[in-house]
Amino acid sequence: MSHPEPVARRMYDLVEPLGLVPYFADESDEALMALGLRHPWDAYFAGRAAPLGRDVPADVVHAIFYNFAPGEVARHIPRIWELTTPEAALAARERGCVAGIRRILGELADAPGVARAADLLLRAATSARVEGRPLYAALRAVPVPEEPVARLWHAATLLREHRGDGHIAALLAEGIGGTEAHVLHALSIGMPAHEFGRVHHLPAAQLAAVVDGMRARGLIETDGWLTPAGRATKERVEALTDRLAEAPYDALGPEELDRLVADLEPIAAAFRAVFPF
Repeated sequence: MSHPEPVARRMYDLVEPLGLVPYFADESDEALMALGLRHPWDAYFAGRAAPLGRDVPADVVHAIFYNFAPGEVARHIPRIWELTTPEAALAARERGCVAGIRRILGELADAPGVARAADLLLRAATSARVEGRPLYAALRAVPVPEEPVARLWHAATLLREHRGDGHIAALLAEGIGGTEAHVLHALSIGMPAHEFGRVHHLPAAQLAAVVDGMRARGLIETDGWLTPAGRATKERVEALTDRLAEAPYDALGPEELDRLVADLEPIAAAFRAVFPF
């Protein structure tokens, strides 16, 4: 079954709020920090890199995650695996995320629509090919939880990492590096690069070198904003990301997809009411 291209973008709008639970709901960090981790970024890397296992070097995690500045991953990996294990990190992350989802959804967490959405979303999330998608493939090897809220979160995370792997391929196709991707996104939404959360902490000279390199390639104007070529590059990256994210939803028929959208809409709305999108 093949759906029109906009399905991936529509589903992104509904699934992404769930995928962001580890980063916006305090319960996830709290559960991971309780393992003995020392910093929220320890919790980030322990939770997200856990499916890769403890023996994957920092340089490989850096390559897979793609958009961290050089040296950032190595400040946490492998040190976090001296404090806990990937198995414990996975369990804590799931436990914390389920607690955060239940807090935000309230009574909706036990509504029939959550269980239906979990089953449909999981079928989509486990149907795509894993080739060329290392983080998605690693997460596919993690056991699927049974409890409906946990299944829903697990499915959303699978789809988020599937899309993320495809987004990296789209960035590579356009020759956009990891830090450049943050600059490109910031400028596309009208935010100066030095104010964007994922790069504002970088030394000014390091960030300026990235911007200068993009300016030399015709992506940024002398005034610091995107050129027409820069905006077109961003549009191509997003369009290809959407196309590459389409495959999981081919596993669902039109009526199932409509049912999934209807069940996810109130869930996504609840998260959008409390998360700083």
